[in-house]
Amino acid sequence: MSLLEVRGLKKQFDGLVVLDGVDVDVEEGDIQGIMGPNGAGKSTLFNVINGIYTADGGSVRFRGQEIANKPVHRIATMGIGRTFQVARVFDEMTVLQNMLVPTVPLSMSRPEALRRAEELLEMATLDGVKANPAVEISGGQKKLLEFMRTMMTDPTLILLDEPFNGINPALIEVLIGIVRKLNNQGKTFLLISHEMPHVSELCNTVAVLAAGGNVARGSPSEVRENPTVIEAYLGQ
Repeated sequence: MSLLEVRGLKKQFDGLVVLDGVDVDVEEGDIQGIMGPNGAGKSTLFNVINGIYTADGGSVRFRGQEIANKPVHRIATMGIGRTFQVARVFDEMTVLQNMLVPTVPLSMSRPEALRRAEELLEMATLDGVKANPAVEISGGQKKLLEFMRTMMTDPTLILLDEPFNGINPALIEVLIGIVRKLNNQGKTFLLISHEMPHVSELCNTVAVLAAGGNVARGSPSEVRENPTVIEAYLGQ
């Protein structure tokens, strides 16, 4: 049984079909990429998995349990974390305060939360700006902050939506190093990206979507050379 099993997932908005029977399997301990041209339904897929959108059909199972149409907070407590294409942080709070937000509803003590936050900020090279308001840090640092804040609840599966966009090369290397380190600790990742070099460097498997449906699945090299994938990106 896969950690995450998506079967026949459907989603439409005002008659526009965005997901049309999408299947995804993510094995525990995997780093899997999701690729596809703009409008392929990638972010919508994430939004259904983590409960932002309700599904119009199909199923989403996490550890064998159906989670489609459960509320966001319930899915989060089950062990699924999520980042967004544009980082969502609290600009007027400090970097450290941002890190502590997810711990408010948890039983974690404040000393324990502070210790974990400090460790994660150091891992992301953000410890030097922990007292800064988030509005003062760069867009790339905000992406790292959102990622590290997601890890405060110790999720099993982390969904990363375009994690490399808007990040300078040095921070990209930091991010890749964090993903590898957390993966070695047992974390599973599903990430959306248009950056094939980074996907090839990180991912064991890549699934490609186009027009709301599955196009291909395989290793990065297999996907890169697949004629159907090339057509999906470039047309006839």
